[in-house]
Amino acid sequence: MKENGFETLIVRYLVDNNHYEEGLNSEYNKTYAIDEGRLFRFLNDTQYKKMQELRIEESEIEKKKFLDRLSRKLSDDGVINIIRKGVKYKNHTLDFYMVQPSDGNVEAAKSYNKNIFSVTRQLRYSGDYGKLALDLCIFLNGLPIITMELKNQYTKQNYSDAIKQYKTDRTPDELLFQFKRCIVHFAVDDNEVHMCTELKRDKSFFLPFNKGNNNGAGNPNNPNGIKTDYLWKDILAKDCLANILENYVQITEEKDEDTGHKSYKQIFPRYHQLSVVTSLLADAKKDGPGHRYLIQHSAGSGKSNSIAWLAHQLVTLQKDKKDVFDTIIVVTDRINLDKQIRDTIKQFMQVSSTVGWAKDAATLKNLMDEGKKIIITIVHKFQFILDAISADYKNKNFAIIIDEAHSSQNGSLAAKMNIVVSGNVYDDDDAFEDKLNKLIEGKKMASNASYFAFTATPKNKTLEMFGEKMFDEHGNPIMNEDGTQKAKPHYVYTMKQAIEEKFILDVLRYYTTYNSYYHIVKTVESDPLFDKKQAQRMLRYYVETQKIAVKEKAGIIVEHFHTEVRHKIKGQGRAMVVANSIKRAIEYYMAISKLLEERKSPYKAMVAFSGDYTYEGVSYNEAKLNGFPSSQIEKTFRKDPYRLLIVANKFQTGYDEPLLHTMYVDKGLSDIKAVQTLSRLNRCHSDKNDVFVLDFQNDAADIKVAFDKYYKTTILSGETDANKLNDLVDEMEPLEVYDDEEVTSVAELYLNNADRTEIDSIIDKCVERYKELEFEEQIDFKSSAKTFVRTYNFLSAILPYGSMEWEKLSIFLSFLISKLPKPDDGNIDEITEDVELESYRLIAQDTISIKLEDEDSEIDAVPVKTDVGIPVPELDTLSNIIATFHDIWGNCEWTDEDRIKKQIADLPDIVAQDEFYQNAMKYSDAQNARDESDRATKEAIFKSVTSGMELYNAFQDDVRNKNNQSFQKWLLDFVFTMTYKPENKKV
Repeated sequence: MKENGFETLIVRYLVDNNHYEEGLNSEYNKTYAIDEGRLFRFLNDTQYKKMQELRIEESEIEKKKFLDRLSRKLSDDGVINIIRKGVKYKNHTLDFYMVQPSDGNVEAAKSYNKNIFSVTRQLRYSGDYGKLALDLCIFLNGLPIITMELKNQYTKQNYSDAIKQYKTDRTPDELLFQFKRCIVHFAVDDNEVHMCTELKRDKSFFLPFNKGNNNGAGNPNNPNGIKTDYLWKDILAKDCLANILENYVQITEEKDEDTGHKSYKQIFPRYHQLSVVTSLLADAKKDGPGHRYLIQHSAGSGKSNSIAWLAHQLVTLQKDKKDVFDTIIVVTDRINLDKQIRDTIKQFMQVSSTVGWAKDAATLKNLMDEGKKIIITIVHKFQFILDAISADYKNKNFAIIIDEAHSSQNGSLAAKMNIVVSGNVYDDDDAFEDKLNKLIEGKKMASNASYFAFTATPKNKTLEMFGEKMFDEHGNPIMNEDGTQKAKPHYVYTMKQAIEEKFILDVLRYYTTYNSYYHIVKTVESDPLFDKKQAQRMLRYYVETQKIAVKEKAGIIVEHFHTEVRHKIKGQGRAMVVANSIKRAIEYYMAISKLLEERKSPYKAMVAFSGDYTYEGVSYNEAKLNGFPSSQIEKTFRKDPYRLLIVANKFQTGYDEPLLHTMYVDKGLSDIKAVQTLSRLNRCHSDKNDVFVLDFQNDAADIKVAFDKYYKTTILSGETDANKLNDLVDEMEPLEVYDDEEVTSVAELYLNNADRTEIDSIIDKCVERYKELEFEEQIDFKSSAKTFVRTYNFLSAILPYGSMEWEKLSIFLSFLISKLPKPDDGNIDEITEDVELESYRLIAQDTISIKLEDEDSEIDAVPVKTDVGIPVPELDTLSNIIATFHDIWGNCEWTDEDRIKKQIADLPDIVAQDEFYQNAMKYSDAQNARDESDRATKEAIFKSVTSGMELYNAFQDDVRNKNNQSFQKWLLDFVFTMTYKPENKKV
């Protein structure tokens, strides 16, 4: 198929199936870049009376005056605003588009059908260069809105050649290609579609407009034709294109706070954004209020725009000529989302009468009473707002859009949200049982509210609360072995696709870990006993918090930044240091600042943490250390001389800074925290080609496990077992900290708004009983109590039934937990007083690229831990603990031998956790157990290559010592001897 054949195929479909008109070059006015004939035909057909009064076509002079003004408005305001708002000319406003009709509006339907969609092929657009021709141009009522350059792979060209053509031949010097004169420019081949909303030669930025394939980039195979035919068959269908023009495309304004300079950006929705919003609107219209939808959209998905587009269209969503929702509530943890939603709404309706920001309960109530359709609030404030508003709204229907659902759905907040919107709030004069019943019913997902939960990293709790139950192709539920049903997000745009489409950068591509080696000496004559595992952790913590460790790492950071980072992003590269505590952040700030000063560096560091902290007798906060207010940290970090941002539990989520290139990690990270923290690096910049992580604390294999969960679709493997609540009660009751009468009394006092002193008198008695328990019993009780409250708060929202006994116990335990003292953990802290750090050294490991698994990931249901006791400590002398510690971490000449020692020492713990090996020890003979041990050992060795190849090579090559002893056999024997425990065998 030649290029003109591809062109003919598209034009024929648009004309024959989508009922476009086909335009001619002779009808195109190059001076004004319009299809003049269709423009005036539309105006006369839809606004004949105005056209007669304005006498625009009476003379060429009048026509020129009108076209001059229209051309200026198209250049100044843009075709989007002309289509949406029309143009004032003399004493009239002329409309250039007739909107889609609401259901049953016959007159509006007639007007809408008068819109003229047309396509002109090989458009000779240039007055100066007559032979230049554009493959396709789409017009609406004579105004150009879309251009297309077509390539096809049979002629050995593809979309990248079309992009090159746009950058070199389709310059903004030509009126047609000037910013805002057209809405979008498509580069199309038979496999992919890419789009650009502003042509500016080499700086033109094209985005993929593809469906995605196997949760990645590209398009799936099309059994009915060309992979990209969705563009002309679906997107350019009249109703779909009209919907995009009316509800999605927009021009946004950004203002530089320092210079006052305004810049503008034209936005066209990406395919997945259009797909998810239109799908959710269709779901909400079909289902009505009372449903839940989970959207797993990765960073880089344009989630903020998707939320804004969804919010404003939910306002006008109707079924049977009635609004589906009265109020849209957007719950977010990002203040800037408020501005984004306002800016989006401004494009489509009057903001002042539509959108409100609820900073407290009084404001929320006023906004509802004023009839505000969209109310935005921050998640941290929403909990207190819910406490204060009444049941006035039980007859209203709500759409609740939750931004970053994993952070918004702690149990108590979810319950309060449900209580308020459902109107199930008890009255003071209700009987105790009625109050309990209303509380239980109110906590359930409200039938008068639909929830739209957006997150890039869904937790098990989020999947269970909002996810879609899974069924096979025959409609049968997909179950786990334990009888629970699997759940998945309703709509997905994966991290994999975002990376492959280059909307975000791969933060794991260049990952370097550091191993620390040190020598500790005992400083006491006695040899006290300590819990071996706890002692190892305490010694590691002790070493890593010494000033020598901070100084060593600060030196590496400063040197690496100056040699590898500062010149990145065309000399604008910045770095973040992630510290594990405020104390450590302050120490890093002081050490790095001193080193920068000593090397006469032109750069400075800044620090970010919350509140005040006393360090070495002096009280510090961000403003005191940085020399400017906390509110200016983000803005100031973008300007020189500030290049290094040191953080402690701040800016690790929701912080988007494209100039951030490198992260130095000195904090343990796992699961969702690892993904969120490292993802601060992934924001794109036109001059940013890569990112780098230098990690002092974590193992690359653990980071891989964390990211694998969220790389593609995250699936919930089962449901939370409500019977575990009964198991927790069975754990607590024998300890006799409380009795049923006390539980009921506290719940009744609370629901009757009794004075706190009455409740405390009962709770204090229970606390005294708790103090009389043994240490292990205290651990058992407190862990069970906290797990019960957390799990019940979650389950109360999704279980189809309620329990008065559970509700009363949850109220009682909530009061009790807050007053229980911390269990006495013995003398473990004393170990750090009995040792000294003699030497410390850091050694960099190889920089690796962490490859993620190309498959969907399952996560377990919300754990309800019932084995909450403490493990029996394995006691050992301080001397032996230090000796063992040196075998793993130090006592060496700083060679790779120590890396192998550590890897070998870690193998037994890794292998002992292998499920198949555990089962073989319990249920089979020693030979089968040995086979499983060897298999698990080999797998662990293979995975260890992320920490270095030396152990793997030695094992694979089966190296021999001077006695010809097999290293492979010795290592397999060693691991089996250390892990095989036949006493666990079940018969």
